[in-house]
Amino acid sequence: MEEWELDFEWLQVRHLIKDKFNQAALPDLKAVLFLIGIQELGRIQASFSKEEKQDLMHIAVCALLEGDGYYKYRGRDEDGWPHYQVIEAFQIKGSDAQERILKQKVIQYFQHHTLTTEEE
Repeated sequence: MEEWELDFEWLQVRHLIKDKFNQAALPDLKAVLFLIGIQELGRIQASFSKEEKQDLMHIAVCALLEGDGYYKYRGRDEDGWPHYQVIEAFQIKGSDAQERILKQKVIQYFQHHTLTTEEE
């Protein structure tokens, strides 16, 4: 994917979330990962602790990279939180390169979930 395509599609995802949640500002990558984590958790609660927010972002990263063989879903714990096993260390070095990969995976995630939701 060329840089302009990534930028355009990433902006579309951010606008989709902004509009869906009636927010004034566009969400950043951390906010989007947090929302994906909540989606993967499968429940909403009034508030999350700082540690839970970090866990939710980690769940999102695991879910996004699972299809590339980096993580494998292992199931849920007694509290219903999903757990993943590391299969292969993430080889992409540098925060810019990692952010680019995550943005691509977020775009794919939203394309899949938007299509799935529209078909149901």
